Amino acid sequence: MNDMQLAFIGSLGGQEVIVIFLIVLLLFGAKKLPELARGVGKSMGEFKKARDDFEREITRAADDVETKEAPGKEEAKHS
Repeated sequence: MNDMQLAFIGSLGGQEVIVIFLIVLLLFGAKKLPELARGVGKSMGEFKKARDDFEREITRAADDVETKEAPGKEEAKHS
């Protein structure tokens, strides 16, 4: 979890968590909760994987740009 998620969860009191749980229980029913939790968990995992892939691509692209620019800077210094 990132800092923002932790701050949000930390700001929730016990009563708020209970109310949220009861609302979810009423909306989906007790039999659907495990299925719902699995779906949420899988979705969060897929989202995290996509975010990590995106960050990896951005970092790789930035490294490629730096690598391409580095020889030009060295040649300019020697001229």
